[in-house]
Order: sequence, then C-alpha cells, then structure tokens
Amino acid sequence: MIFLNTLDIISEKFPVLDYYPFCLKIFQETKTIPFKTPITFFMGENGTGKSTLLKALAYRCGIHIWQSEERLRFEPNPYEDDLYKAISVEWENGAVPGSYFGSQIFSHFAKNLEEWAVGDAAMLNYFGGKSLVTQSHGQSLMSYFTSRYTLKGLYFLDEPETALSPSSLIELLNLLIKTAKLGHAQFIIATHSPLLLACPNALIYSFDGPVVAPIRYEETSYYHLYRNFMNHPEKFIKND
Repeated sequence: MIFLNTLDIISEKFPVLDYYPFCLKIFQETKTIPFKTPITFFMGENGTGKSTLLKALAYRCGIHIWQSEERLRFEPNPYEDDLYKAISVEWENGAVPGSYFGSQIFSHFAKNLEEWAVGDAAMLNYFGGKSLVTQSHGQSLMSYFTSRYTLKGLYFLDEPETALSPSSLIELLNLLIKTAKLGHAQFIIATHSPLLLACPNALIYSFDGPVVAPIRYEETSYYHLYRNFMNHPEKFIKND
C-alpha cells in the first residue's frame, strides 16, 4: 500500500542558502522524490541530509515528533528545523496517521510511558504489555515496533539499527516485510545498515551524489564496505 506518492523540494522557498540544511547542494538540486514501494530507504554518509529530510517530511505529513527538553546551543541555528516549510507532498487518497521513530526520541517516550503506566497500567498493553524501561534497549525497541506497526499508517524510522543486534535487525527486517505485505503500512527509513537495505523490492535512495537518486542494493557503498571487510578484514584494521 502506498499512502504517500511524492515529495517535492521547493528551493525557491529556502529562506537562506548559507545555513544548514539549506546550504546543502543536494537539497538545492533535488526537485522530486517519488515513493513507489511500501518500503523506502534513505542511505548516505553522515551529514548528507538524509535524517534531516526524513524529519522534515514527517513534519510536513502531520506526524507528531516527540521532543526532549530544549537545551542551549553554543552556535544556535534558527533555520535548523525549517526544511519542512520548503517541501510539499502528494498523497494517494488523502493523509493518513503514523509515527516517527528516533532512538533518542524513543528513550524520552519510554520514560513518559512508564510514568503514565503508574496511574494506568493498561497503557502498556499498546506496546506489548511490558514496561519498555525494564527491558533491554533492543528488546524494548522490538516490543514497540511489533505493537505499533499493526496499525494502518505511514511510518518514519531514523536509523533504527542504533541499538539493535544483527539478529534483532533481521527480526525488524522481516517485520517490515510482513507488515508491508499486509497492505496497511508504508515505511520510509533512514539507515546505514546493509542488513535492512537488503529488503527485497524496497526502493533505496542515495544521498551521496549531487542529487537524491535511486540506487541498487549491490551498488551501495555500505554493501561494498561490509562485503570487503568480511572478506579481507586485515586490509581495514590498523596495527600502528
């Protein structure tokens, strides 16, 4: 099921060109990103803008993003969260609800849920029936994913591999495939994980070029790096 058809970046609406993220050439040059499959990945090196665009897209789609307490910044950026104002989206049959996952956001959410459960233990039933705080971080993530993605919606995940073991990543991969086949969920995921990127029939967009562009799994830098490392780890390990 495809709920979200396309994302358009409208560079004419950029307020500035010398502040992040508007200073990134990839956002200045990319015009349209189509979503043709139930599972889409954003991949690219740190700083290429994939997580920034993911968050902006979630905002534009009306998805609530949990925020932790604001902290002072040594070099504040007044435009850091404004990319969503310069993008537009096209829906298949109108907007749908959903959620946004980020590891830091999840930690904040899990603590809030624990406080709510003190007054109403039934709150935990929506997330596997167990406290997310008392489980290991990886176990609590899988409890959340397994429960949350049974609902119809559009789901954004920002680097879910951060706290998951390889076996849990494979479990998540199979959960994504199973949920997408049921036809009630669409996923857009920013990731560095070659395990997740191996998802059959998924669309992968690379942020490592001058524009956001589709790329085959076997052509991704992560695939080549991991394959080469596993075959010849001695070439990568420095013994200085």
